[in-house]
Amino acid sequence: MTDEIERLRAEMARATPTPDPARRAENLRLAAKNFDALQGTPDMARPTEARLVWGRLADGVTKMIDRISRRGAMIATTALVAVGAFVVLPTSTLMLQDRGSEYESFSTELESLSGSSHGLGGVMSMESSAPQAATRSRMSDALVVEDSMLRPRAPLGVVTDIAPPIEADTEAFANADTNPLKSVLEEPVSTFSIDVDTASYSVVRSSLTRGQMPPRDAVRIEEMVNYFPYDYAAPEGDVPFQPTVTVLPTPWNADTELVHIGIQGALPTTEDRPPLNLVFLIDTSGSMQAANKLPLLKQSFRMMLGELGPDDQVSIVTYAGSAGRVLDPTPASERATIEAALDRLEAGGGTAGQAGLQQAYATADEMAEDGEVTRVILATDGDFNVGLSDPDALKDFIADQRDSGTYLSVLGFGRGNLDDATMQALAQNGNGQAAYIDTLSEARKVLVDQLTGALFPIANDVKIQIEFNPATIAEYRLIGYETRALRREDFNNDRVDAGEIGAGHQVTALYEITPVGSPAVRIDDLRYGTSQVTVTSDEIGFLRMRYKTPGESQSQLIETPVMPGQGNVSDDIRFSTAIAGFGQLLRDDSYLGDWGYPQAIALANGARGEDAFGYRTEAVTLMRLAETLDRN
Repeated sequence: MTDEIERLRAEMARATPTPDPARRAENLRLAAKNFDALQGTPDMARPTEARLVWGRLADGVTKMIDRISRRGAMIATTALVAVGAFVVLPTSTLMLQDRGSEYESFSTELESLSGSSHGLGGVMSMESSAPQAATRSRMSDALVVEDSMLRPRAPLGVVTDIAPPIEADTEAFANADTNPLKSVLEEPVSTFSIDVDTASYSVVRSSLTRGQMPPRDAVRIEEMVNYFPYDYAAPEGDVPFQPTVTVLPTPWNADTELVHIGIQGALPTTEDRPPLNLVFLIDTSGSMQAANKLPLLKQSFRMMLGELGPDDQVSIVTYAGSAGRVLDPTPASERATIEAALDRLEAGGGTAGQAGLQQAYATADEMAEDGEVTRVILATDGDFNVGLSDPDALKDFIADQRDSGTYLSVLGFGRGNLDDATMQALAQNGNGQAAYIDTLSEARKVLVDQLTGALFPIANDVKIQIEFNPATIAEYRLIGYETRALRREDFNNDRVDAGEIGAGHQVTALYEITPVGSPAVRIDDLRYGTSQVTVTSDEIGFLRMRYKTPGESQSQLIETPVMPGQGNVSDDIRFSTAIAGFGQLLRDDSYLGDWGYPQAIALANGARGEDAFGYRTEAVTLMRLAETLDRN
């Protein structure tokens, strides 16, 4: 028996490859590269049951290997067979979470088990002895688990230099072609609906901080400009908002000017605000499992609860496969009850968006009382993949509901399957606003710092119309608001829906204008038209605004002329202009000439002002990131 053991040991020694430091280093490099690539799987990957099962299996294998490593007397071949039969390489399990000590520890463990100095690369190397090759041939049908799928791979042990495929990106963004330059002689009137949404800026920030330029359609310039607080003149008297008009030189074109329109909404005191009825409509479908989705959503809503008053009420409706109410209307003072309901939420199932909306509106109707504000807050990654999923159909459904007086706001979470088009359709037609929450800091901004404006409307169906004077202005273009364009006749039609202004909100709009006789004029006169203008006024244009007081069906009108050199060019004006330029750079706009990121950064840096919350400093950092990414 002793002779047989000695003979077996000798055969094993002959079969063991001679240590090769160069090959070991190369194999470890490849293993580390594949490990890094696997760890780079984006957070939008959706976990599946298979992933969870194989994750648990990997944990078990790790523990098994650990037990084996402690049995020093065991024959090395037993350990090799155990490793060969059970090693699984998931991209998102705990086996190799840490890229430093855990990786080295795992590599060392395999070295000790195999009796080889090749480390992790040695165990997986193609070029080794016949006994090892024979072992690998019996594992040719092994599976490697990758985030949301199980797929057959080449024989286990083959190290490739190619990163694994990433789950398809299904994001869809709502936008339109950049507003064109228009001739004042041919089309002197511009009409659009205001917008206080801020989702685009947060999506841009999310992309840039992940090292990616944002999709062009994700950049809505008006939402980037309106992300920041500005100190515009407050309204006086009973009017809900006050427009401030400023005319200034264009930073990117010395031969044109900007007409800057800033609107400041009135901010009533907290004591004067009416009771609030909130229905949290929460997406708990399977796509919401990622840490930046349902877990972040729960944290965000907990922060919001602290801002509610004792007369406010909260209810929670969820949807995933089917809809249901998980919290009946509850006074906001019963915070522990509300938080317990949030804590019980788990992600899983399909996305029955239509059923969820129907249940939420029914709950809101049950809670509503005269003189109170009732609002549904939809929190989702936008993946409406079951039920009424077409944006136009959803738009019609929400439009039918808004006359009830219940507002709808939409909060987006997560990336990868963010359906921005659906979110915009819901918010724009639900008398509410859309925001995208990618961090707890953004949750605080939207749901704490700006909660009053987000939840309490002061003006509905706000429309802007400006008529330019052909005697002084040859051309103009509206910067942003592509998805908010209205027809000229819509301005006086009170049945046409438009945007809302919340308490204390600021709204900004910018036009680039080309004076008559400027070398920047691009559009030739019509051959059969007329260039004769009888208007003698020095006005640049005439601004009109329409709005409805909440609960009323007839609009009111505000009018004011726009004069050359009007207004004071403050830091707020300059900074908002820098952000408008930044947005155009991200959309690769053709109107900026040689003006680029360095100029945008310099303009924003010089106009940061007090910057109490650091938003403007962050914007400059994002500009620098974009400059670097765009250059590479």
